[in-house]
Amino acid sequence: MDGTLTTSIRTWRLDDDGRQTMVLAATGDRLPQVVYWGAPLPLDEDLRVLHAAHALDVTGGMLDENPDLSLCPEAVRTFPGQPGLILRDGDGTPLLPKFCYTCEERSEEGLALTYADEVNGLTLTFTFATDRSTRIITAQTRLDATRPVHLHWLAAPVLPAPQQAEEMIDFSGRWCGEFQPNRTAWSPGMRYRENRTGRTGHEHFPGLLVPLKGCTNTQGEAYGFHYGWSGGHKMIAEELPDGRRQIQFGHAARMETQAARTFQSATLYVTYSSHGLNGCAVSFQRHLRDRIVTWPDRDRLRPVHYNCWEAVYFDHKLPVLKDIAERAADLGAERFVLDDGWFGQRDDDTRSLSDWEVDIRKYPDGLGPLIDHVHALGMTFGIWFEPEMINPDSDIHRANPHWALGGEDQTLGRQQKALNMALPEVRDFIYDRMAAILAAHPIDYIKWDHNRVLPMPDADQTRGSYALIDRLRADFPQVEVESCASGGGRIDFGIMQRTQRVWLSDSNDALERLRIQHDAALFLPVAVTGSHVGPRRCHTSGRIFDISFRAWVAAQRHMGFEMDPRELDDHEAAVLREVTAWWKYNRDWMLQADILRLDSADPAVIAEQQMSPEGDRFVVFAGKAATSHQIVPRPLRLTALDATARYKITLMNRGTAPALSRGMPALKNGPVEVSGAWLMHHGLVLPWNYPDTMWVLEGERL
Repeated sequence: MDGTLTTSIRTWRLDDDGRQTMVLAATGDRLPQVVYWGAPLPLDEDLRVLHAAHALDVTGGMLDENPDLSLCPEAVRTFPGQPGLILRDGDGTPLLPKFCYTCEERSEEGLALTYADEVNGLTLTFTFATDRSTRIITAQTRLDATRPVHLHWLAAPVLPAPQQAEEMIDFSGRWCGEFQPNRTAWSPGMRYRENRTGRTGHEHFPGLLVPLKGCTNTQGEAYGFHYGWSGGHKMIAEELPDGRRQIQFGHAARMETQAARTFQSATLYVTYSSHGLNGCAVSFQRHLRDRIVTWPDRDRLRPVHYNCWEAVYFDHKLPVLKDIAERAADLGAERFVLDDGWFGQRDDDTRSLSDWEVDIRKYPDGLGPLIDHVHALGMTFGIWFEPEMINPDSDIHRANPHWALGGEDQTLGRQQKALNMALPEVRDFIYDRMAAILAAHPIDYIKWDHNRVLPMPDADQTRGSYALIDRLRADFPQVEVESCASGGGRIDFGIMQRTQRVWLSDSNDALERLRIQHDAALFLPVAVTGSHVGPRRCHTSGRIFDISFRAWVAAQRHMGFEMDPRELDDHEAAVLREVTAWWKYNRDWMLQADILRLDSADPAVIAEQQMSPEGDRFVVFAGKAATSHQIVPRPLRLTALDATARYKITLMNRGTAPALSRGMPALKNGPVEVSGAWLMHHGLVLPWNYPDTMWVLEGERL
């Protein structure tokens, strides 16, 4: 970290260990701007010269000077694009702040810059921190006022986008179709994305990748952005008339419904990669796993999950659940999760949400007999809650209708409303009901669901939910929490500061999961990403897949089962036991692995390479998602290997090759030993296989 003042030019730099450099500079007391961000610069680089060299020329039809694309572009300085701050005074008068330098604080890994507008009584503070291990830079903006003001928009520190990029990649989605990448060409004007649903959302994941021309998964330069907030965000990617480009992230506009003296953006996580999209992905994966998630016990192995939802739905019968638990344990499950239907009068999804007391019709002796049975089988016990929601047909709604967020005539979602989490009495009630269950029973896991969008965006709702989770985790630190919101509707680094697992999608369709997991790996590591073996006929798509394909897709992430094990025949049960045993044997290193997406020459193949941190072992999952255009598989290039080292490659499931695979490629006969150079430049030659199948290969450096 370096800061100097020379001839009215202030400069600062942020560095990690040789991965990236970010240089900020400011003329006089103006707000700083990022004048360089990319590959590492020499430590003796003259930053004042960079500031001067960064300046654009001026020509006809322009102002006499280009307004700065600062960390918070100011409308009052004639900035021609979207400003970084929009606010009004307490009486509604629009404010046009003009900030000037006040002070700074520097450390080895951090930088805080403070600017003030004394006339309007406003202070703006930007904070940055680097992480030399994960290679993530975190950035945040804070606004303080001398009296309550109304905030319309506050951006996290605004960063430039590269001129060498032709497109940007952001993410949309839907229920059972999360993490759908969109490639949008840069052009004059802006791409404006805003999620106003009050949760992170299937539709607008708060992430952005900007690849430079020629970038792929495995090579080239790219920039990554993620906004760690669960309540809905706004993203602006704008190309100005002069050609410069800016990236802004913040809370969804007008989310702050009350005037206040202090406002703060969520943390913006950014990184630069010279190793393709995978470089960004690995940084996000490592930072989430090693810096964001707080584990109840970091040394405890991630257990194989069993969830009973798609086995019984709301039809809870103790003898049936005990039988299912026995079968799940026999297959290799280590945790049993009791899903929706155990409380109130909950026989369907129309009633009893918020009546968090055990249904004595289904459990006349309480949950104890089931939990004791599960523990006797060697499994731990988890339970489902949807704490922030309420059914109009519930005892609590009848007693406290004013606790529901929004109007009485609002459109319901899944026959439910949201509770107003900004009310302390609501949070206290939910806490008391949940704490009573957790205190009475040895429960180590909560599946925390959130099945409807909010009637309006409100930042206090998100802060209230955060406060409730924080309180429960403080009082029950051994309990792990999964973030589920109709599947992947609340996944971001903000909620992951409070949870340890995400339910990536309500789809247990292995083909859909293969693609969703592949694209989610641009941000999410193995350790937090739940993936379950679903029923033979998928309940959300109606498709039927072979047990081997279903099992191996689940084994790509934190493995579990979510089906009625009574439907399995002997062959299916044997395959599932075998794949589960393989996952257990490898999980100690796989859960720390980097997920590297491979550039497949065949668009029908979705492939990834999970690499140990030491690079001494890896596993390749090559899923065939469609019929190939050519007759036999194209070679599959690997990545990030030592070109001079030799590797032993073993096709783990070669016994599943169909009869139509009539040749004898080397991998089909047994392990091969080849160089890293050959694996990266020629690639693996795989046997032929049907669509909706997976080849699994282990690699070991010799």
